[in-house]
Amino acid sequence: MSSTTATLRVRSRLESGRLRCVDLADGERVDVESVDGIHPGYRVETSLEWSGGVARLAELEVTDRTLLSYADGVSNLFEVALDVWAEARRERLGVNARTTYDRTGEPNGAVYAFAEQTGERDVYAEFRNGVAPLEPLVERFREGEAGVSAPNEVFVLRPASHRFVLVYLVAEKGGVLADTVRDTYGCPRPAED
Repeated sequence: MSSTTATLRVRSRLESGRLRCVDLADGERVDVESVDGIHPGYRVETSLEWSGGVARLAELEVTDRTLLSYADGVSNLFEVALDVWAEARRERLGVNARTTYDRTGEPNGAVYAFAEQTGERDVYAEFRNGVAPLEPLVERFREGEAGVSAPNEVFVLRPASHRFVLVYLVAEKGGVLADTVRDTYGCPRPAED
């Protein structure tokens, strides 16, 4: 058995039950045995123990309890999302972004619209599988206009009738906006410790 240390962001739960993670040092994907209480979006400092080509998290410390959720084939897109996408199409951009605000004018999120290219790339799958980088979006969100701290909620949404993928970063974990997004797009909140 061999062991390595790593800082990982959990990106999704695979059909096998394993967790798909991304090593934040080199961007490599690592599939690990599932651990109770660890959810997609969490950032962990860990020792990876390898046995027979299978990785297991050991000596685990959760350093960010951000939640990451996915929804495919969504409808009832919110107005800002459609505006961001329309602007991207008009300007022929592959990606476009906009900060969202609450009713008092405070930043409460950021929306990214990524163009889908039929037959070339599946952007939604790339986010879910850990191929498309997510960490730069999270860092920009926390350091930029929104200026928020962890933990947050991140939603990756693929509309049913539009050719783009949304990444919606929500500032307040468990807040009204995050709950509204969860209810609207069928993203149940995991039970956390």
